[in-house]
Amino acid sequence: MKSKETIITFLIFFLLFSCQKSVRHNILSNKEIDEGWELLFDGETMNGWRDYNGNSLTAPWYVENGTIQAAGTGTDAHGYIVTEKIFENFEFVWDWKIAEGGNSGVLYHVVEDPKFNVPYLTGPEYQLIDEYSPSSTREDWQKTAANYAMHTTDKSKLVIKPSGEWNTSKILFDNGHVEHWLNGEKVLEFEAWSDDWFARKNNGKWKDAPDYGLSKKGVICLQDHGSAAWFRNLKIRQLPTLY
Repeated sequence: MKSKETIITFLIFFLLFSCQKSVRHNILSNKEIDEGWELLFDGETMNGWRDYNGNSLTAPWYVENGTIQAAGTGTDAHGYIVTEKIFENFEFVWDWKIAEGGNSGVLYHVVEDPKFNVPYLTGPEYQLIDEYSPSSTREDWQKTAANYAMHTTDKSKLVIKPSGEWNTSKILFDNGHVEHWLNGEKVLEFEAWSDDWFARKNNGKWKDAPDYGLSKKGVICLQDHGSAAWFRNLKIRQLPTLY
């Protein structure tokens, strides 16, 4: 009897291990292709990415084990990479994990111009951070999945994996309607350029950043904010522009 139970247990572990090994990343299914999705990372190279306001990739980012990795040597002033393509209305999905105590972010509608030293003066940011770090004493608008310095999440819907574990996020930007998703839950939504949006912009962190959030299109940006972060399965689907 004991031998039979051992065999069954072994088979269960074997099947679970086999399923895990069979998972493939950084690819599109036929259904996704038909729906218009495209990859922003091929799993092997940094093709399609470059420095913010640059012509090539010199920032401390590289490919490792099928992920885009931030080396963790960036600062507030540098360490940003952007897509070569510009996006306007879209659905963008990606997986990410972060080092212990880490801080990163994904920005969109980022404008490139020598007059802007950093991308966050132009484009909104989906915040990524280690929520469980003992040293984390952040405001709600600085926490994971927040629209940084603008909109906070619905805490009742937050399911955040700790540092070193994979999370899945989504940004939907549909003609001014914006949604942030985390691990299958919609955790915030807002209307860009509404009266409420302008009130938040003009009375908060961005009151002295006149160009913040005004562009209706731009590049997508990944941030190295001084800690290692990993990204994979970066997929985007462009949506019709109605305005």
